[in-house]
Formats: sequence, C-alpha cells, structure tokens
Amino acid sequence: MTVAYVGHRRKTRPPGAREGVCEHVFAAVDLGTNNCRLLVARAADDGFRVIDGYSRIVRLGEGMGETGCLAPEAMDRAAEALRICAAKMERRRVTRSRCIATEACRRTTDCAPFLARVESETGLKLDIISPREEAELTLAGCVPLLDPAQPYALLFDVGGGSAELVWLRQRDGEAPEILGCTSLPCGVVTLTERHGVREFTPEHYARVVDEVCVMLEEMESAHGIRRHLADGSAQMLGTAGTVTTVAGVHLGLARCDRARVDGVEITLEAVREVSRTLTGWNCAERAAHPCIGPARADLVVAGCASPIAACARASCCF
Repeated sequence: MTVAYVGHRRKTRPPGAREGVCEHVFAAVDLGTNNCRLLVARAADDGFRVIDGYSRIVRLGEGMGETGCLAPEAMDRAAEALRICAAKMERRRVTRSRCIATEACRRTTDCAPFLARVESETGLKLDIISPREEAELTLAGCVPLLDPAQPYALLFDVGGGSAELVWLRQRDGEAPEILGCTSLPCGVVTLTERHGVREFTPEHYARVVDEVCVMLEEMESAHGIRRHLADGSAQMLGTAGTVTTVAGVHLGLARCDRARVDGVEITLEAVREVSRTLTGWNCAERAAHPCIGPARADLVVAGCASPIAACARASCCF
C-alpha cells in the first residue's frame, strides 16, 4: 500500500565526521514566505542534539502577488522575529551558523534594502538560495525518513510562497539520486491570495487542486511518476508546516507534538479525508483546532490543495 510519510526536517551526523565538530554549537535560520524558523543544536555521536528553537509566522510574502514587493509591515514582522533569533543564538553561544531566505526574497524586486536592514539590526546575513538548493537541503534533512526498500520517492515541501518537489531514486549503498526537481508557485500564501477567499467550497477547492495538477504535468511527463506510485515502487515523503498540520489533525492530537508527528505514516485515503474535513470547516473552526490555530486557519486549506492533496489524488496528477 502506498503511504505518505510526513515529518520535520532533521539531519544526522555523517559517518567519519571530524571530532572537532562536537566542540561547535550550530544554528540554522530559515526565513520563508510565511514562517521564520531557528534551530540550534550541538553535534553528538549519533547526530545532533537540539538545544533551542524558535518559529514565528511572519507572512513576509503577504500581498506580493499584487505588488511584487515586500510590504513594510511584513518586513517589520520578519525583522522582529530575526532579532529574537539573533538573541537566542548569542545566548547559546553559536559558533557555526547559516541563515537562508527563500521564495519571498527570490520573487521581490526590492530585497536588497531589507537584507541590509536585517544585517544592520541583527547581525544576521541572509543568503537567498535557489529553488534547486532549497530542494537539495530539504532532501538532506529528510534522508533518515526514506524507506530504503522502495527504489523511488517523491519528496514535497509545501512552503508559503512555493512548493518544492523532488523525484529521486535509491540504490543500495548509495546516496539518493535526484532525477528531477521543480519549484511551483503554489505555496499556502500564494494560493490563498491568488484565489482571494478564506472559505473554500468543495467545488472551489477541487478547482484549486486541478490547478496544481496542471502545474505538475511537466514533471509527470518527464518521469512517469503516476506509474511508480500505482505499482508501489515509490513512496511519498512530505515536510513543512502544512504536512505536519495534516498529520496532527489525522492523529487527533491535543497539541502539535513533534515526537508523534515526526516520521508518521499516513495512507493516501487518510490525507484525502483530512483535506475534506478541513475544507468543510469554517475559518473559526479551523482556528480552534490545537494543531492549526488562528495564524494558520486561513491558509491551511490552500496548503492541502497544494502538492499534498494533488499527490493524494493520484488519478488526477500522478
């Protein structure tokens, strides 16, 4: 039976890594279209031990679909979140770090002044990474969750401004090989603003999913993904907020619990059922759910209509 794997990105220390790495405190900052995240960790013999973290919804890409520019209020929210990240990094005495920015900063026409402001106010230097590098970093973090028994996998990362998909092949004793990847303009913020609604009727939701399916046709044509999913030779692995939200709703969690969500297996029918449930709720009902909350309530349905739901509708897309 084909299943969807969901989980947070996580990394393990590669065999043979230098012993000196254990002396460092590492930090990663990810400024996306919707979220700003920080993870601080120490290296250990069996991987990394997380010692601090932070996540805030900043909606940096709010309104970009109309203006093509970062809104002043959005930049203020992001800068404040990054100040908190910088303070935590200083308190934890971080010695190695990397700070990246993704789709919102890639798309805007006026990012340079914002990046200069962030560096001046926080000391953090943000690197705007390409969709390809974003996909590669996602894969690197998700490798421990791949089932080595299945030769192919479709990895999808549903963000705020875009969704990255990676089609890969696994061979015994070798690192996963990327056969193809794409970045689609169907993140949760992008889709929500494009359709301009907080509440989706089943008919409207179906149209949004069909829109995403059209975007996926080129990748399907190049790799025959539908066939591999149908014969059970491929798995699907999802990461980021929408995926973990769907997992939390499916599990009926009283709060988002990383330990229970990380690596959980969900059937495609269960993904369809959660999507139907969330589409049937109004925004207030979604906001009241402990795994969604007010900050995500107006975005989560569009998130389900992005590749997570498109993949679940295998007869449509893959």
